Amino acid sequence: MDGTVLVADDDRTIRTVLTQALTRAGCKVHATASLMTLMRWVEEGKGDLVISDVVMPDGNGLEALPRIARERPGLPVIVISAQNTIMTAIQAAEADAYDYLPKPFDLPDLMKRAARALELKRRAQVVPKVIETSRPEGTDLPLVGRTAAMQALYRLVARVMNADLPVMIMGESGTGKSLIAKAIHDFSDRRTLPFVVAQAADLLGADGPSSLLARVKGGSLVFDEVGDYDDETQGRIVRMLDALPDPAPRIMATTQVDLGALMEAGRFRQDLYYRLGGVTLAVPALRERVEDIPLLAEHFLGRAERDGLGMRRFSAEAMGLVRAYAWPGNVRQLENTVRRLVVTASEEEITRAEVEFVLGNQPAVEPLRGAGGEGEKLSASIARHLRRYFDLHGGNLPPPGLYDRILAEMEAPLIEIALDATGGNQAKCADLLGINRNTLRKKITDLDIQVTRRRKLM
Repeated sequence: MDGTVLVADDDRTIRTVLTQALTRAGCKVHATASLMTLMRWVEEGKGDLVISDVVMPDGNGLEALPRIARERPGLPVIVISAQNTIMTAIQAAEADAYDYLPKPFDLPDLMKRAARALELKRRAQVVPKVIETSRPEGTDLPLVGRTAAMQALYRLVARVMNADLPVMIMGESGTGKSLIAKAIHDFSDRRTLPFVVAQAADLLGADGPSSLLARVKGGSLVFDEVGDYDDETQGRIVRMLDALPDPAPRIMATTQVDLGALMEAGRFRQDLYYRLGGVTLAVPALRERVEDIPLLAEHFLGRAERDGLGMRRFSAEAMGLVRAYAWPGNVRQLENTVRRLVVTASEEEITRAEVEFVLGNQPAVEPLRGAGGEGEKLSASIARHLRRYFDLHGGNLPPPGLYDRILAEMEAPLIEIALDATGGNQAKCADLLGINRNTLRKKITDLDIQVTRRRKLM
């Protein structure tokens, strides 16, 4: 790797790590904790690549991107940020950042991206001009997550939001499929046009499709839970898509069932399947991203406080129980549960007993619809999840270190559930799992699992 890299981050450790890694790779490095200093270097013509944090003591790295593009067209910028929300990924894409990585980032992955950016610079491929856009109001979206699956989803959303392709959004009920569709619309070049969510009933009658098109006016049209539509309604959609007016609306659809399996079973039209499947976005279930549960819970606590419901916080034991729960209703169920706890908690700190009482009245986990049925083997479920994970990367390979990440994703819920079943007794848990007690202790530490010793009521 050859070139000069400008690093801007107020975290001394990150500056040191990046400086050492880039220097060993053959680069010259200038590192600073000041956005002002970074901009001075850019204006002076220094650097072939910028790696910048978002939140700096003297400014915002994302807001500096248009100025960098004006001063140095073609200078690639990799944005790194601890703000692990879809907003950061979308804003980085809007400002034409070369790439975006959440913190904590994978260093080998960042180095590969830096090498590609420097190669791009050497080939003098000028990055397109900055898209000057204003952000719509109401951007407080509960699309929060630092897990690899969610960050990959955010980056894919940012890439497709202005692509003239239909989008299929797959995920269980309550995962936020409609929020993804709304985010794609709100941050696209159609944001000033209508956003229309259609149900099967909207397509009934001779003038149903034409009425829909009149409402959407070239904006975004979403077919909600399209897998539930009957054959006649599916046919209406096909005929409508084949005769779209000019300007044509952006077409999106959501589904919580496997449309491919439905098509093979003869319950979903093949012609409609291929018309809707330009880009597929798979939204992971909440139980597949356990590490995001505390982030989401804190988000919903903050929202409840802003709504005047009072300030609350979870005790460590209560949060441990929230993390261990399966959440069959996903993010929507978590939000409703947090709001109920905010209202019913007797003190500012929500206790484990209060969480147990509320979750004790929740419905049991239901089998996934269209996912192979109740008798599906664990290996088949894992294989399906991994295929979705690879699909999230849009044809690119996931970051290196996949083996360890997947094992950690599988180990954490296994150990948490086993600990819960044994009342937090580590000796019994180790015996149940068939591993050494010291091995269990190390895994609890490495995976940051909260252990609460209690009497198990069976």
